Amino acid sequence: MAVVVVESPAKAKTINKYLGPDYTVLASFGHVRDLPPKDGSVDTDNGFEMLWEIAADSKKHIRAITEALKTDDTLILATDPDREGEAISWHLQEALASSIKKGKTVRRVTFNAITKAAVTEAMANPREVDMELVQAYLARRALDYLVGFNLSPVLWRKLPGAKSAGRVQSVCLRLIVEREMEIEAFRAREYWTVTATLQTPRGQEFEAKLTVLGGKKLDKFDIPTTEAAEIAVQAVTSRDLTVKAVESKPATRNPYPPFMTSTLQQEASRKFGMGAKACMSAAQRLYEAGYITYMRTDGIDMAPEAVMAARAEIKDRFGPTYVPDSPRMYKNKAKNAQEAHECIRPTEMSLSPDKLKATETDQKRIYDLIWKRTLASQMAAARMERTTVDLVSRDAQVELRATGQVMMFDGFLKIYDEGRDEDDGEDSARLPQIMQGEAVDKRAIAPEQHFTQPPPRYTEATLVKRMEELGIGRPSTYASIVTTIQDREYVRKDKNRLIPEDKGRLVTAFLTNFFRRYVEYDFTADLEGELDDITNGSRDYKDVLARFWRDFSAAIAETADLRITEVLERIDDFLAPHLYPAREDGTDPRVCPTCGKGRLNLKTARSGGAFIGCSNYPDCRYTRPISQPGGEEGMNLSGDGKLLGHDEAGLPISLRAGRFGPYVQRGEATAEAPKPPRSSLPKGWSPESIDLPRAILLLDLPRLIGTHPEDGAPVEAGIGRFGPYVKHNSTYANLPEVDEVFIIGMNRAVEVLAQKFSRGAGRGAAAAPLRELGEHPSGGPLQVMPGRYGPYIKWGKVNATLPKEMEPESITFDEALELVAAKASKGGKGKTTKAKAPAKKPAAKKAPAKAKAAAADGDAATKAPAKPKAAAKPKAAAKPKAAAKPKAPAKPKPAATED
Repeated sequence: MAVVVVESPAKAKTINKYLGPDYTVLASFGHVRDLPPKDGSVDTDNGFEMLWEIAADSKKHIRAITEALKTDDTLILATDPDREGEAISWHLQEALASSIKKGKTVRRVTFNAITKAAVTEAMANPREVDMELVQAYLARRALDYLVGFNLSPVLWRKLPGAKSAGRVQSVCLRLIVEREMEIEAFRAREYWTVTATLQTPRGQEFEAKLTVLGGKKLDKFDIPTTEAAEIAVQAVTSRDLTVKAVESKPATRNPYPPFMTSTLQQEASRKFGMGAKACMSAAQRLYEAGYITYMRTDGIDMAPEAVMAARAEIKDRFGPTYVPDSPRMYKNKAKNAQEAHECIRPTEMSLSPDKLKATETDQKRIYDLIWKRTLASQMAAARMERTTVDLVSRDAQVELRATGQVMMFDGFLKIYDEGRDEDDGEDSARLPQIMQGEAVDKRAIAPEQHFTQPPPRYTEATLVKRMEELGIGRPSTYASIVTTIQDREYVRKDKNRLIPEDKGRLVTAFLTNFFRRYVEYDFTADLEGELDDITNGSRDYKDVLARFWRDFSAAIAETADLRITEVLERIDDFLAPHLYPAREDGTDPRVCPTCGKGRLNLKTARSGGAFIGCSNYPDCRYTRPISQPGGEEGMNLSGDGKLLGHDEAGLPISLRAGRFGPYVQRGEATAEAPKPPRSSLPKGWSPESIDLPRAILLLDLPRLIGTHPEDGAPVEAGIGRFGPYVKHNSTYANLPEVDEVFIIGMNRAVEVLAQKFSRGAGRGAAAAPLRELGEHPSGGPLQVMPGRYGPYIKWGKVNATLPKEMEPESITFDEALELVAAKASKGGKGKTTKAKAPAKKPAAKKAPAKAKAAAADGDAATKAPAKPKAAAKPKAAAKPKAAAKPKAPAKPKPAATED
């Protein structure tokens, strides 16, 4: 018999079906070793030797494999077919060295899809662990450690409130911050267009746009004002128009190539608003269940047998006209050979989305995308006819143009069309029959005002696309990088757009000033190229590390004597054009608008962020955030803010910016009332969305709902420190949404209060579960419960908090098992429950967050956050670090977590 080791229980379960009873298939639950978060884990004075440590949670998995090897002579390492999978196999081989010395055989196998044919073929063609891939991993992991563990403490000491920096994370953040600065610096420019509604001699209407005025072809800004637009309208109105030319051209649209990692993430974001992490998590589960090929790849080529299967499926479903004469071959543009696997495709082309056995919505949506894109990539091109009609006045002073297209054959568009990040303006209107020389009647002529638009904020899709264009990061890192900058609260996502927080701006400004080379796009891309060279065997990984560390350590040393005031002054000067934009009246933008004497400058807040304040503090208490609310519209809330209107009593209602963000205020401060009624904007409410009615709603909180039917005491709804709530006597119960505060009625309020009451002090019935997931393999119900701090999974005495990216409505039974198992292994409530958790089906069911992080995000960058926590538990481990770097031990996790 042989012991087969894979990363996750789900993958182990699928492979076990194909291998049968002659194999023992176990899960490593991701990486089993990592660098402990302390000085010396990467020894820069001793050839970059690395000190590896088996995590506490991984020791039991190593023991299980060790026990299996006592009776089995062969160890087969079947981790993922990429650099990270190779690293996990190497770590396992090293950790099990004492168990595999005595005549045991170690083999490495890889397969691009978890199907019986692929697994059987891989088992028949084993190899050794690829040390070039391992060295590429070691170089990346060492770089991430050296950057994170050395640069993050500098941030903590010199820039209060900053959490971490990373080799790729910080460059990605810079992209978002610089885009926001472009938006803030943007000044809209007005222009007009003129559109005429015309009628053919046969009574059919169509639209045409003015393209020539005064005999001159119009450019975009040639009609800049209302007056110029009126003149243009009059010029068209006063002239008869005839058809100058009708031109029809055939056109074709070829299908898109099949998915690779980045394009799958982009399309999932466009079509479903799905984040990169959620996309890859769903794809990971589809891969482990055997439905799709490996999902971390930058390859777009498809296996010949898959191409033929796709063509056969297209013919069966849509007919022979949809199958091109020859198969479509797509060229792989990957720079990194080790990740140039096959494209992401279904393992079985005939398995349509409606036949998929997966129950999760995200899995169904991702599989639907992959299946349609794969078939479409092998379908015939779409054929259409594009028509242009030019109309002219007799004196040739005015010309208009109408465009349209007709679909002649839909081809691949019958099943799939790619989403777009922005409107591309493609005109798909069909034009009526019209011939050259015919006169047309004018039905209406309308001018339309436009303003140039600032560059759009990044979505996760466009950010991944931009990173790919710049050569920053790799397929296995995109999801973890985009997730990390949001988790660090450097960036927030609003309506699928990524907006930098003040902390993110400050970190970017700091790094750009003091570590500029290391956030340069070219430097990061070139370093990626060197790491790829290690993969290909053309560079020595220790040489790459040595060159990097020589310059980087010198840059770190230069910051040793920096004072916080000096840092703030440098950042203040760097951000000055955006913090203090020129005023319309030409006065000094740094003069305080309140006292007129002090100067505005950057200050740090106790919360860790920063704000703009007056130098005359405390005599003058003027403040505003460093990012002006309403950047797109240039909304300025400084000084007395923006007047929204007046309430029924005639008091002014204004929207203002304060030290802790935007707020609404009723009235003005007076000697009798120095603090007029105020209310901060709730989370998720942007300043642009606040009008007079919404502001009054906020200022009128708490809102009386009515009297409780049992005791007649008032029941109120409001927004407090912990979010929206309802209150009855001394009982507060949280509401899930802010908007519910303004509409909740008595019946709903009583229900919410009853649920809260039932959870307190053992009184009444237990709170009703949000969902029943089923019976735990060891007995007892597995439930999703509502909690004060958010929903959680309950099994017996184990309560596992639901991660914020997981929705209680969509969590699956297997995911719940993983969370419960992870919580129990860390010491859940009650010894009995803790002992029970791993009792049954340990390999098949238990999949803690560690496995999910390592398998779903696939890079050391993702794995690191979970590891240091376990490694840093013993207090003794933290003491040595305190002497060398006083503040580094306080925040070990962020220091070495990202790529």
